[in-house]
Amino acid sequence: MIANQKKVAFYTLGCKLNFSETSTIARNFQHEGFERVDFEDVADIYVINTCSVTDNADKQFKQIVKKALKNNEKAFVAAVGCYAQLKPEELAAVDGVDLVLGATEKFKITDYLNDLSKNDLGEVHSCEIEEADFYVGSYSFGDRTRAFLKVQDGCDYKCTYCTIPLARGISRSDTMEGVLKNAKEISQQGIKEIVLTGVNIGDYGKGEFGNKKHESTFLDLVTELDKVEGIERLRISSIEPNLLKNETIVLVSKSRAFVPHFHIPLQSGSNAVLKKMKRRYLRELYVDRVTKILEVMPDACIGVDVIVGFPGETDEHFLETYHFLNELPISYLHVFTYSERDNTEAAEMDGVVPKNVRAKRSKMLRGLSVKKRRAFYESQIGTIRTVLFENENKEGYIHGFTENYVKVKTPWNPELVNTLHQIKLTKIDEDGSVRLAFCNELIGL
Repeated sequence: MIANQKKVAFYTLGCKLNFSETSTIARNFQHEGFERVDFEDVADIYVINTCSVTDNADKQFKQIVKKALKNNEKAFVAAVGCYAQLKPEELAAVDGVDLVLGATEKFKITDYLNDLSKNDLGEVHSCEIEEADFYVGSYSFGDRTRAFLKVQDGCDYKCTYCTIPLARGISRSDTMEGVLKNAKEISQQGIKEIVLTGVNIGDYGKGEFGNKKHESTFLDLVTELDKVEGIERLRISSIEPNLLKNETIVLVSKSRAFVPHFHIPLQSGSNAVLKKMKRRYLRELYVDRVTKILEVMPDACIGVDVIVGFPGETDEHFLETYHFLNELPISYLHVFTYSERDNTEAAEMDGVVPKNVRAKRSKMLRGLSVKKRRAFYESQIGTIRTVLFENENKEGYIHGFTENYVKVKTPWNPELVNTLHQIKLTKIDEDGSVRLAFCNELIGL
């Protein structure tokens, strides 16, 4: 393994889980004597953490490799992550790629760096996915004002459109001790907010090596994390509706640190399509979850994942989804256009929806999302909230998010970075974010 103060840079595609793992891999490099630099800088090694969820992430990979080699044509380029597990030979064949590591190998990347010479063809070290049955804890900090804390990995669900089980293996979790240790380490860095992340975090509690259970459930985890001193905010990232129990919702509503923000995948508002997707709930359960959240947290923000253009989705099915979401009191949508993925059931299904129809449906739901977010923001005007400010100067403004995920802005002031303030939401700006006034200016705090 080579260090000698070599420089390493990282690029992450995809989800919060990938960001947490990139950050952990970067710390491993630094412990081995490497200097971490920005991806735009000249580095000796460029590590790209890949994603396989959408076609777009796949296509970005070649552009990112070119960008790295433009910075340093002699740099060693390594690919890790989900796409690297699913299609290692394909990535290894990309011009300029020297090393491809699969699901279990990525955390040992420095072990493979005995020689940084460029290769004619990328070297592949990729396990059979059945071997991805052990857990590696991860968290990110230093990149943002919030930290992503990984609590779970892999998935036992068999959704017909999804490659994640093929890329990450079986569902498995950190121990309670492991999560709390990492949470305390994060809090000691002065980070104000932790976002819990994983592939299927509501499934927390499953052990390693196929052992079915730890001692703890997701409800236990939330309960214990809420007691960790020094953490101002805790946020639950995406959680399956069938795994978001009423007890968890009630606990969040009474919590010291957990914020009133939920992101709950729906994927379709049509029960017929949900069954074809092999989702583990029907739309009626989804309504129950949203109703319960707003019953105990009327100002909660609720985000929704939805897929358009799934095989067999007729105009009627799509309109069913559109009207369902239009009538549901949710706050915003993440809209995904269905794309065929190798080795999935959906890729073999009849009723392929033409690409132009998929695009039209996606545009309609994105428009609905704008409308929903605007309505949610308008409902919050005049309320007093707490905002955590980010660390970026965007055209003379500093942005941040309230506990219930309203994006706010005020004139740039570097002293506000990574600080929490009580504010009053005053008006919605042209860019969709909300202007604010500081409460100490308003009410003499």
